[in-house]
Amino acid sequence: MVGKIVFYEDRNFGGRYYECMSDCADLHLLFHHCRSIRVESGMFVVYDRPGFTGNQYFMRRGDYMSTTGMSYCVRSCRVIPVHSGNFRIRLYEHFDMGGEMMELMDDCSNLMGRFHLQNFNSCTVMEGHWFLYEQPNYRGHNYYVRPGQYRSFMEWSGISSRIGSIRRAIDL
Repeated sequence: MVGKIVFYEDRNFGGRYYECMSDCADLHLLFHHCRSIRVESGMFVVYDRPGFTGNQYFMRRGDYMSTTGMSYCVRSCRVIPVHSGNFRIRLYEHFDMGGEMMELMDDCSNLMGRFHLQNFNSCTVMEGHWFLYEQPNYRGHNYYVRPGQYRSFMEWSGISSRIGSIRRAIDL
């Protein structure tokens, strides 16, 4: 199943619009501002900067207005593919996969309570797609990570190495 997201220039899903069903690194070429968004299917991460950088906003099926914190700065978006297999991620205390390592296969609402660490400087996503949250209980800035190695928290666009909770990217 392919995801579909529609960006509208006006509030309440009016005005010019752009439909997107794949990753787009620079939406500013297609429209100048975005005041409402409708996710018709699938899951997406919307970024406030081009090239999949900056603040990230996770979006699943539903309607979104500019009051969600995005303001008018929607500059790129990425489709989160549906993953039907296992989920597995390794979080490391130090850069370049060094120090203490924690492996997870399920959501964890409080990493500090479970592992007695809250700073993770690198990770390896072995299976599935994940969201890392700065605070426990899936709050604060979130960062989307897909399969691969992230040698530094900066590679997942993190502004600090503090990770309080982690959740699998699944369409509920």
